[in-house]
Amino acid sequence: MNRDSKYSMQRTVVSASTFEEADNHVSYWLDKSTTERLNAACFIINNLFSVSPDTKMRKDVLTARKHSDG
Repeated sequence: MNRDSKYSMQRTVVSASTFEEADNHVSYWLDKSTTERLNAACFIINNLFSVSPDTKMRKDVLTARKHSDG
């Protein structure tokens, strides 16, 4: 079984919710283990940016600078 097959993402659906519904959503995730929450977050991030866990980070686009206040 593909490890991502237990998740699915519908990018075209957005809905308003009440505070009670949002609270139920938070309770759902708080009942999950830290590992399950991190796996779900990684799945969402990978889909949003169209990458996979094997994708290498491009280090040539990063820059570093010092703060001017110190």
